[in-house]
Amino acid sequence: MRRAAPLLLAALLAGCQLAPPHERPALPTAAHYPDEYAPAQAGVDPAEIDWQRFFTDPRLQRLIETALANNRDLRIAVARIEEARGQYRVQDADRYPSLGLGAEASRGRYPAGASSAGGAGLGGGGLGSGGGLDGGAGGGGTDGASLGSDAIVERYFLGLSVSAFELDFWGRVRNLGEAARAQYLATAEAQRAFRLSLIADVAATYLAVREAEQRIELAEQTLRTRREGLEIEGIRLDAGITSALAFHQAAALLTQAETELATLRLTRAQQRNYLAQLIGGELPEALPPAEPLTAQLQVTRLAAGLPSDLLYRRPDIIAAEQRLRAARANIGVARAAFFPQISLTGSFGYASTELSNLVDSDNEMWSIGPTISLPLFDWGRNRGNLTVAEARETVAVAEYEQAIQTAFREVADALAGRRYLAEQVLAQRKNVATLQRIAELANARHAEGVITYLEVLDAERNLFDARQALIQAQRAQVQNLVELYIALGGGLPGATEGNAP
Repeated sequence: MRRAAPLLLAALLAGCQLAPPHERPALPTAAHYPDEYAPAQAGVDPAEIDWQRFFTDPRLQRLIETALANNRDLRIAVARIEEARGQYRVQDADRYPSLGLGAEASRGRYPAGASSAGGAGLGGGGLGSGGGLDGGAGGGGTDGASLGSDAIVERYFLGLSVSAFELDFWGRVRNLGEAARAQYLATAEAQRAFRLSLIADVAATYLAVREAEQRIELAEQTLRTRREGLEIEGIRLDAGITSALAFHQAAALLTQAETELATLRLTRAQQRNYLAQLIGGELPEALPPAEPLTAQLQVTRLAAGLPSDLLYRRPDIIAAEQRLRAARANIGVARAAFFPQISLTGSFGYASTELSNLVDSDNEMWSIGPTISLPLFDWGRNRGNLTVAEARETVAVAEYEQAIQTAFREVADALAGRRYLAEQVLAQRKNVATLQRIAELANARHAEGVITYLEVLDAERNLFDARQALIQAQRAQVQNLVELYIALGGGLPGATEGNAP
């Protein structure tokens, strides 16, 4: 029995685990991405490419660096990590006893007849052995003050104390610490997810600005050409070679270009304002030169991998899993409330009326005692708390599965875009080349007087719209590549399960 007692005590201190074990739910998506647009082929793991190498445009790199340094929402997310870390440390500290050192000194005068005067002498004052009320009459304490006279009393104390340390037999404190730890990790992963989202937003806004700039450049070139065309039609009208209808059609074509140019300038201004908000201040003046949209297509092909890989790459999925861990730990806390709560308090120290011999074996004092609290009638409070904890676990499971499904859809959409947007850009380029040839032929035939200016007007309008659509398709293709990179969890170091970032 003596040999088994330490093992039994260790088992009791280890406590029971009342929280349900953590198991990942079954993958709520298909095991593979659709082969139609995600054929199995080699590629580079996006987790191995940091965002500085992925984005080749030096101006975009500078903007992302500025946003990561100055964005206010990102600062809030970082501060919340510190808050969650502090809460975890506070909660985890309850697993261990709190040891405190205390010291006390007092000196006071007590009037005659006060009960405290009779007990002033720690060395034997109070009631003597012979029953006398003072130390002299009873033969007791020589240091005791007589009740018949005033007394000057000094008291000194020095000691250690342990206050209300809970013996965690049912794992309540341990599960509270586990829940706080999981919440801290979830907050850290949420910050990583926001950082990825910020990178994606800066890139998307910058690409929108570059699209607007290239479309403005095209509109300005078209505007100059149409002004020249209007002047020519005016000369032809004055010479009686063309009609007023053709002149006004040329004016309408010019007005169309002016309207499109004003619209594009408004769009560029709005996107630049939003970009300034994302980076946390005004756009830097000395920015590196920008690259055209066509130069920003990543040559390296990204490997999609399997949907199960997203469980370890996507910070939003990792955060959802950590919240599920916290919900299950809280179930253990709620279950432990049905069992007795045992706390232990104790102290050890020295007390004396003289400072010179305070730390002496004769002045040694100690105390120890447990406190047991057992719920009897709580009118369903503990049962209600358990119901709440179990419902929150159900919600956490659904949110975890929803995060996986959302990630699967985002990757699948980006993979589909990688294939079909490339086909769209190729077809649009062919369309621009064809319409360019049609416009050239229409102008030549109009100069020869074979066709009316109305046909030239249609050809020019169609070519302008096709060129604008090509720039939009190119921007969409680059944007889709960024979305695929982010959806696959690229841009951040891979997280290891169970470890804080």
